[in-house]
Amino acid sequence: MTDPAPLPPARRTVLAAAAAAAGAPLLGPPAPAAAAPATPPAAAADLTPYASYWFPGSLPHGTPAPGVVWRSLGDWTPESDPDLAHNTATVPLAPRFTPVPPHRGARAGQARISALVSFGPTSRNPSQGSATADHYALTHWAYLDELVFWGGSAGEGLVLAPNAPVVDAAHRNGVPVLGNVFLPPVPYGGDLQWTRDLVRREPDGRFPVAEQLVRVALAYGFDGWFVNAETDGGDAALAGRMREFLRALRAAGAPHGLRITWYDAMNVTGRVGWQGALNALNQEFFEDRSGRVADTVFVDFRWTARSLADSGALAGRLGRSRHELWAAVDVESRGWDSAVDWDAIVPRDRDHVVSLGLYRPEWTRNHLTDRSPDAFHRADDRFWTGGSGDPSRPAPQAAWRAPATFAADRSTVAGLPFSCSFNTGHGLRWYEDGAVASEEPWNHLALQDRLPGRRWVVDTAGARPSVTLDFARAWRGGSSLLVAGALTAPVTVGLHATRLPLTGSAIAELVHTSGGGGPVTVELGVAVREPASPGMPVPYTWLKAAPQDSGRGWRTSRVPLSRLAGRTAYALAVRITAPGKATVSWRLGALTVRDTPARRPPAPPSHLRVEAVSGQGDGRAALRLRWDRAAGPVRHYELHRRLPDGTRRFVAGTCAAALHVPLVVRAGGERAAVFELRTLDETYEASPPAGLELPWP
Repeated sequence: MTDPAPLPPARRTVLAAAAAAAGAPLLGPPAPAAAAPATPPAAAADLTPYASYWFPGSLPHGTPAPGVVWRSLGDWTPESDPDLAHNTATVPLAPRFTPVPPHRGARAGQARISALVSFGPTSRNPSQGSATADHYALTHWAYLDELVFWGGSAGEGLVLAPNAPVVDAAHRNGVPVLGNVFLPPVPYGGDLQWTRDLVRREPDGRFPVAEQLVRVALAYGFDGWFVNAETDGGDAALAGRMREFLRALRAAGAPHGLRITWYDAMNVTGRVGWQGALNALNQEFFEDRSGRVADTVFVDFRWTARSLADSGALAGRLGRSRHELWAAVDVESRGWDSAVDWDAIVPRDRDHVVSLGLYRPEWTRNHLTDRSPDAFHRADDRFWTGGSGDPSRPAPQAAWRAPATFAADRSTVAGLPFSCSFNTGHGLRWYEDGAVASEEPWNHLALQDRLPGRRWVVDTAGARPSVTLDFARAWRGGSSLLVAGALTAPVTVGLHATRLPLTGSAIAELVHTSGGGGPVTVELGVAVREPASPGMPVPYTWLKAAPQDSGRGWRTSRVPLSRLAGRTAYALAVRITAPGKATVSWRLGALTVRDTPARRPPAPPSHLRVEAVSGQGDGRAALRLRWDRAAGPVRHYELHRRLPDGTRRFVAGTCAAALHVPLVVRAGGERAAVFELRTLDETYEASPPAGLELPWP
């Protein structure tokens, strides 16, 4: 067929938005610390770690732009990577289960969803979050099956390793993350030499770049590669070499659970001819005579209803699932107003044809004028849940077919202890125990909780109140669950789908406040069986929490679960009732389910040390800290600074065993800046601190 024209630049460029440095110092409550002096290493000019990117081999001609570093992947080794500790994900990929869907249209075992997301620029993309709440804080992991860390450009680099916060957040929710290999079209700087570099084979038959890609994924802790070969001008021999390269990449990565997604661009002629289908021209990059080549194929935007139907049929003849094909839908420019032939992918009246591949769903943030966290999550909820705002009651015949309307949600909440503080991974300030511990905005996706997958299933015989994740107050992190409005009847809010084994000592804890509204009665719903079929009500057993007055303070209600011992909790919910149909502003700050036997606090990290420091001469410094991981379970670490007046300021949190602190300002005449590092476990229990002092000259 005739090669289609290259896609418009919006599809092939990554936003070059500036990103602030990670982890600005914040404000918090007093606490003692045991600090040991540290002798800083030699000063360093710029200590900021960024997500890694490379060229497959040869570098471009000329000089890189300011802030861009040209690197060849072949030169990388874990031992020589100064940012490896900052870029390494530490959360393992969690197993997932599929609860009974909340409505009949949401199907399990059929179409799944992949998303290609640009979380930041290719270069200067912070490794560990940044000091702004304006960030694409993806939370609807329940509908995702694969995330691609999208980016790359001819002027920066073509091979992108995902940064650790994205991988840690995705893994906590059971979603694998792929790095990106992008060989750009010639009009956007593509050079066929980079394709040849990628698929170079040694005389002994080895593909060194394939081996290197596996080393990178294993060292950084992500799950495979999205390979996108769009540089035209090749021939059948180069295409054959590409297929052999993919087979080598798969052979090296499969023992480690790594996966490959192939983008429908290069075909068996070696030319770039986007097919919009799986067909004879590209099927060998998916399955050849020797077996599986790629795990999935991202089918180009040029698909039609006929081409997708034929693609699914061909996949079946090859012995593969039709749902291993992602039909690409471009939402970068128009989001939920994008024109999509949904019945060609996920028809309502018959089996799904193929799976869905979303290109750039971060439109939910990028299109906004008001990019506050509240505005972003309202838009993001509409994108993933639909206009009804309730995945159990999808909007009828809406033009935008939101994922919750056709795909079953999934969950990883399958063991005790479990805790959620409704933290989305960004915020306008940082809270600890309900108090402001920082006035600084922030983002760090690895600090995100496992949030309810269905947002929001609300049942009431009266008026439906507003149910949102809110950023004005929080118990821990940056946000809480807010139920606001007139409660004309009891209101049930569905929370997590779970598989929690309950013991005689199991207990649930709810941290909540009415925020100055009317008094409310709070009950915890625990479902010890699932609904009989999709769309049926969840059969909760209701357990009353301690009564709550109308004060503004946070309180903790403990609900014993001993009467349910030996059962499994399949779902959790809250039900609130207000006397006299009062208007309320009720917040749930945290939900924990655990066993009650005496708990030991987690072990502290050890060997906290300054790895590098810059500045200090003018009472300002930047640091890189390292430590040895604590023994036992670790959710994340939190760093505070203790000031001369005894107060503590939260600096940053991370799942890694390394942290960049971009700015430390001398407090008055202090002789040394004092830091405390703690381990936190799954219930946010903190360890004793590991201390460190940075002397001022």
